Amino acid sequence: MTGFSADWLALREPADHRARNGDLAAALSARFGQTTPLRVTDIGAGTGSNLRATAPLLGREQHWTLVDYDPALLAEARRQLRAWADDASEADDGLWLTKDGRALHVRFREADLAQAPEVIGAQTPHLVTAAAFFDLVSADWIPRFADVVAQTGADFFTVLTCDGADDWQPPHPDDAAITAGFHADQARDKGFGPAAGNDATALLAEAFGRLGYQARSAPSPWLLDGTSPADAALIAALAAGTAGAAAESGTVSPDGADAWAQARRGARSCRIGHLDLLATRG
Repeated sequence: MTGFSADWLALREPADHRARNGDLAAALSARFGQTTPLRVTDIGAGTGSNLRATAPLLGREQHWTLVDYDPALLAEARRQLRAWADDASEADDGLWLTKDGRALHVRFREADLAQAPEVIGAQTPHLVTAAAFFDLVSADWIPRFADVVAQTGADFFTVLTCDGADDWQPPHPDDAAITAGFHADQARDKGFGPAAGNDATALLAEAFGRLGYQARSAPSPWLLDGTSPADAALIAALAAGTAGAAAESGTVSPDGADAWAQARRGARSCRIGHLDLLATRG
């Protein structure tokens, strides 16, 4: 699977956390806020950002399994979670953390989910979750994944899946060409087969619906303000990454992509569209 750097994940984490849809977060909390102990499996867990944002919505005793393909990111997750917690101690199979009155046991598991999605059910979770992950997987993999989740009896919650509803301001004459090139690059194989990209949330809702789940999605866009230093840094990184992907697609010249990126580093604002989804049984 295509890797992501810890620096990029750290840069995006504040925008990720504030973008999450409040209505779906409240619905998740209403369902699991009193469930204790609660078992959660987080896939494509990276450096643990999803745990840090989701744990406050859940019950007082939580048992998390963080699954990722990249051992370096899992090691960074361990480090960052220790720093985030009010108190932390090593366990034979992970960490014990306390945070805001909650007790969390966190395990770390390296796995290739493209080849073995069944590892998701190893801890018999009540909840399977992910962040900024499903636009990378293939349309063929999503039903396989949903079947595994359904076999465990778990609910499913995912956030920040790209939906393609992006907007940069002020307008630039090459916006359409760059967007088309970026979307073409999005569809390439990220390790699961041709990526579902902006169709992923609809495919997830369909897959879980066929299995008897009630699936609800809602928008969670990044709304970035170029006058904010933190947002401006993310805008600059997005501009470079978007332009690079568009050039890689072969539909935009490298010089044209670079010129667009140079212009976009000073964008007044940027909206990057995402969707969150909660799928529950019964």
